[in-house]
Amino acid sequence: MKALIQRVQNAKVTVNGEVISSIEQGACILIGICSSDTIKDMEYIVRKILSIRIFDGENNKKWQKNVIDKQLEILCVSQFTLYNTWKGNKPDFHKAMAADRSKEFYEQFIQKLRDKYKPDKVKDGLFGAYMQVSIQNDGPVTFEIESPSHNKDNVCKTPDKETEIHESSNGGTII
Repeated sequence: MKALIQRVQNAKVTVNGEVISSIEQGACILIGICSSDTIKDMEYIVRKILSIRIFDGENNKKWQKNVIDKQLEILCVSQFTLYNTWKGNKPDFHKAMAADRSKEFYEQFIQKLRDKYKPDKVKDGLFGAYMQVSIQNDGPVTFEIESPSHNKDNVCKTPDKETEIHESSNGGTII
């Protein structure tokens, strides 16, 4: 599972010209779900989203507070294109979880995030819809987090390829 986390002044999701979700200051998070993701991957990403310190603390001290500390909002948007590979100049999405499985997985992820934080502070887009996501990035600050592999060889398996994934000392991922 992958999260592209953007610290924002505000963000909104529009579908067919109608705003379906919006937040003020907080985090706008694009969520990618890999075909081999499990509940453990989901729990890891939820824990990281709520605990990473991407906001300023007292006296504008950098990287001191997380979204819970500041009681900020979160806007999540499902984004299967985060698990792309390239076949020449054309994107290929065979690593992404199939839509029929990923919808339920994504909904469970949103519910876990709401259960661990405050339900009214966690908003999301419309799964599977063609959306317009507007953000006012604050900084700009953008981080990528990917859940570690849970098999003994530390290899993220996909239907026909393997990609080695190792967690770096700062919690990021090196592929």
